[in-house]
Amino acid sequence: MKEFELKGSTLSLALFTDVANSKELLESMQAGTLVPEVALLNALLIPDVFPVLAAAQKALIAKSRDSLTTRTLHSEMVYNYSGSKHISESLKRCGISDSTTYILAARFGATSDEQMKDVEKLIRGQEVDLDELKERANNSQILKHYKISSQELGISSLPDAIVCRIAARDAL
Repeated sequence: MKEFELKGSTLSLALFTDVANSKELLESMQAGTLVPEVALLNALLIPDVFPVLAAAQKALIAKSRDSLTTRTLHSEMVYNYSGSKHISESLKRCGISDSTTYILAARFGATSDEQMKDVEKLIRGQEVDLDELKERANNSQILKHYKISSQELGISSLPDAIVCRIAARDAL
């Protein structure tokens, strides 16, 4: 688990592999009964923490302006990470599915280690270091999802290309 300071809040991230209860987690999220509230992202689509922080910051800004597109701050972060304007497609594509075994859990405002321990108890899997994101990311799937060309990667990194799409989505 690692904590990041964002303007006005904190974001705690934990990466899990070999997750066995993604179906239960998804059902709880969809029913609005997931406690504690947490964003669960398909970690195969995340090559680095930087794009996640950009999506989180964008979600915090939307909340401060009372202009969330989704119902919660955590779902807003997943929506922002996708780069798409379609909410349900975004949540399906970048969130978890019944069979997801590699999950990045993100929680805003966890003020103690105990609150993140609640997240660890929620997810039946093995917590691993965030550095594994780069090694385990499915680059071909990321390139396809974000429509990133080889020419763009010639002048930019993959995380930077994703952040560009996150930032520019509302302007397009």
